[in-house]
Amino acid sequence: MRFSIVTVCLNPGEKLQRTIDSILGQTCRDFEVIIKDGGSTDGSAETYRKAAPAAEAACGGKGVIRFFQEKDTGIYDAMNQAVLHAAGDFVLFLNCGDVFADERVLERTAERIEAEKRAGTGMERLVLYGDTLSQKNHVTIASPPKITGFTCYRNIPCHQSCFYSAALCRKKPYDKKYKIRADYDHFLWCFYRAKAKFVSLGFPVSSYEGGGYSESKSNQKRDRKEHGQIAAAYMSRGELFRYRAAMALTLAPLRRALSESRIFSGAYHHVKKLLYRK
Repeated sequence: MRFSIVTVCLNPGEKLQRTIDSILGQTCRDFEVIIKDGGSTDGSAETYRKAAPAAEAACGGKGVIRFFQEKDTGIYDAMNQAVLHAAGDFVLFLNCGDVFADERVLERTAERIEAEKRAGTGMERLVLYGDTLSQKNHVTIASPPKITGFTCYRNIPCHQSCFYSAALCRKKPYDKKYKIRADYDHFLWCFYRAKAKFVSLGFPVSSYEGGGYSESKSNQKRDRKEHGQIAAAYMSRGELFRYRAAMALTLAPLRRALSESRIFSGAYHHVKKLLYRK
């Protein structure tokens, strides 16, 4: 199996249906859907579990959706549990409320994987990533065409738009001590420790709902603290000094404000995409 699409949930309401419908609507059929429920009490997960066979039949599949329920200590623990059930070569985490950018995402990604295979790239250390559509601001958040140390410090691609080799996810589970940035820690581990090959897909992968736990104002201080701890664990002091200086000189706080503004975000991300192309 080529892809394992993982959706973890806890009292997801109607969002679960929207996300799964997006997955089942893909033109590429070489995938499984793993729904990991942490013990929902709103009835939505159980309702969907019962409706899963009909949803599979409607898209012409059987055994495509795998549903399991297990207690967890948070989203990253839930994601680690889900990976243990994954049978695909590549794992993508698509959270409740997030959807694929269009129906050909998996098809186009599979084509790129085959191209990498023909070029001799090892599949066990491969990460493919794309752009992300923001449902909140209705803009395309461009990912860098190349991953570098500065990219790792400044702004990594959204994890909903990253296809990880399943081997990388099993070798380095998400570190549960990080409540907000465990996906950042895993990305840096893939780059600095596993020496993974990162391949830009050049098109949007996911449409990201936003407004989650990590984006709330009350968690912004913890977010910055975890970012600093993780960066220091992988980067030398010299690297950190250079990257911090570069961020200060390029007015990082102002750029972030522009990127998140409903008025200016469209123009900001458009200019960023043009610069990446150059």
